[in-house]
Formats: sequence, structure tokens, C-alpha cells
Amino acid sequence: MSDHHTDTGATAPRPGTHHRRRFLQGLVATAGAAALPALTPPTAQAVTAPTAFHGLHQAGVTTPQQPSGLFAAFDVHAPDRAALEKLFRGLTARARALTTAGTEDTGGMLGPHPAPDRLTVTVGVGASLFDHRYGLADRKPRGLTPMRAFPHDRLDAGRCHGDLSLQLCADHRDTVLAAFRDLTRHLGAAVTARWSIDGFLNPPRPTGVQRNLMGFKDGIENPDPASPADMDRFVWVTDAGQEPAWAVGGTYQVVRIIRMHLEPWDRMNRLQQEHGFGRRKDTGAPLSGLRERDTPDYTGDPHGNITPLDSHARLANPRTPETDHQRILRRGYNYDHGLDHTATHDLGVAFCCYQKDIQRQYEPIQTRLDGERLATVLTPIGGGYFYTLPGVRSATDWYASTLLTTPAPRP
Repeated sequence: MSDHHTDTGATAPRPGTHHRRRFLQGLVATAGAAALPALTPPTAQAVTAPTAFHGLHQAGVTTPQQPSGLFAAFDVHAPDRAALEKLFRGLTARARALTTAGTEDTGGMLGPHPAPDRLTVTVGVGASLFDHRYGLADRKPRGLTPMRAFPHDRLDAGRCHGDLSLQLCADHRDTVLAAFRDLTRHLGAAVTARWSIDGFLNPPRPTGVQRNLMGFKDGIENPDPASPADMDRFVWVTDAGQEPAWAVGGTYQVVRIIRMHLEPWDRMNRLQQEHGFGRRKDTGAPLSGLRERDTPDYTGDPHGNITPLDSHARLANPRTPETDHQRILRRGYNYDHGLDHTATHDLGVAFCCYQKDIQRQYEPIQTRLDGERLATVLTPIGGGYFYTLPGVRSATDWYASTLLTTPAPRP
């Protein structure tokens, strides 16, 4: 603001005034009629093509991860099966319109004709939806249970489980928030919000995958979401499994809200942090390697002299033939909820992963991690297990259509 100060009195100019004027005159001469940098309006959002809404699988699982995300769970109050179908049909119509974008004003927050912004809406159901209310007990996915509590968890019941789940992701935070407001408004009294958490990805620094709030590159080791073979092996439920026929094309989602205690973490020296995480802090390389994508050498380090046996990376993926089937597709976000009631910064990760079998893939990993070095600075406080529904295959299809219309299995 001092650059725009105008003297209105008769006093002599303050020291440096002439220099500032000459500097501004130079800017004007260089930029012609352009406004000064401080007054330049933000660059307009680039127009992006919408992410395909229809398909065998829902978008938002193998879609290249967008920078902004939100997870939410709801209790469903539909009085009967017909009302439940109406809920899913309405949710489908709104999600289709929002992800297509450019077709309407979503309530004024984004202005008229918003860009698609790579918005994805991913819908799942929890184990509680298959209770006595809607006659769906015999159709429950075989591996769908309430999220279990592990020894180190400090779960808040109000932040766990739910009948219905939403994952919203886009390139910008306001797109996600506008979509969430729109969907909850249209769901209305049919649901009650149970919990939600929003998050963000950091830009690569300097290159490669993002760094988490501990300063380490996170999410390096993932099955390739662009590989149909990898996704069929580790993520999608196919007709070769033991699941109900309606569930083919879906996947199991795990969401875990994990608070990071960064005050004690920041007091650790770099070597302690690297031994806890199991990777180098500067490059993201395994402690036995030099580059981010190098494969860790655990076989040549059986006693953990290089990479401690209880480090996070080594426990999460020991790279043994016995654990190879446990690979999961991680798709989580950092979160920042500001200061809590104790004036402590509430920071952490909204961990999310997809797999075709929670009990064979995710839970063995989490069981091993209960003994990790990072357990003292990580506390899971909420989340849930959900079944991500098969995709909406056409303009006449809708979420959960196969669940609610497929004939019940024989006893």
C-alpha cells in the first residue's frame, strides 16, 4: 500500500519517495497501459475437460489424483427401499451434472458455467446400510464390515462409519466445496451428515511425488493405476471372486483420519526421522538407494542395519513373496484443521486406499504398522470401511442400480 501513498500536505517528500516514483514510472513505461502488479487480477482458471462419468468403474479411484479432496459419511433416513432408490437416483443426477460442469450455475459460489475442473464424485456404502431396514442383508459384500479398531487407535465414535460415503476430488478447493454443498442440499432430509474431512496435496518439491506434513515424500510405492492388470489384481472386484454379482466393478475403500503430532516430530533430528520413515528426507530414496524410485534392498539388510525393521516403509511393504498380494492403491490427502482447544496444531492425513479385499490386503499392513517407530507421533482418530459401488454405465443407469434391482441370491 505504501507504493500508492499520495502526499496531500506541504511537507517535503519522505526519503525514498522520488526513488519509488521513478521505479513505478519505469513499470508503467515497461508495461504500457497494464495495471501495476499489486492490482493485477488473478489469472483465470484454465478450462479442463470433464472426467468421464460413465463406465464400468466409478471415477476417482484410478483417476490421476487431483490436488483437492474431501471425504464424508452420512446416516441414511430413507423410510423404505423405494425411497432409498429415489435417493440414489437423485444423487446420480446431481453428480452427473456437477462433473459435466459448464451446464449450470451451482448456486453462485463458482459463478455461471463453471469449468469441469476434473471434479469426480465417488460413492460408497457402509456395512450398516445392509441391516434390517431395506432388505439388503443377503446382498452385503462379503468383506464389508465396520472399521475395526487397532491397538494404537484412539477412535472418536462420531468420526467413524456411516451408511453412505462420498469422495469428492477436483483441481481446486472451491470446486470441491461447491459440489459438497450442492449434493448435501439435494440429499436433504434423506440423510444426516455423520463426519467429513477435507484435504490437499502439496506440489512436488522439487520433483516427483508430494511431501507429507512430516516433510517426507509419500505415496511413492503404488500399483500402477493406469495398468488394467494391476487394477484387476489389487483393486477391482471381478467376476472371478466370491462377491455378490451386483458388486462386480466396485472396490473396497478404507478411509482413516490420522492425526500427526508434529511438535515431538520436529524435535527429532534428521537421522531419527529417516529411520522412523524408512526413506531419505531430501530425495525420498530408500535408505539403501539414491533415487526416489529405487527399489529398497531389504534382502541384503536382514537385521535392519540400514533400514530399521520397525521403520514405516519397511513394515508397510516388506517386499516378500508372502506379502506381495497385499499391495493397495493409496489416494490420501493432507489435512490442516488449525489450532485445537489446547492451542495445538491439528494436522494430519486423511488416508485413503482402495483394494479388492480389506482383510487380506489392508488389515495385515495396518497390523504390522502398530509396532512402527512412527506410532508415537501418529494417532488414528476416525474413518471407515466402505464398498465403492460399480460405475454408472449409461445415461439411464444410476448408483446402486445393480444392488437394488438384481434379484436376491438363492438361499
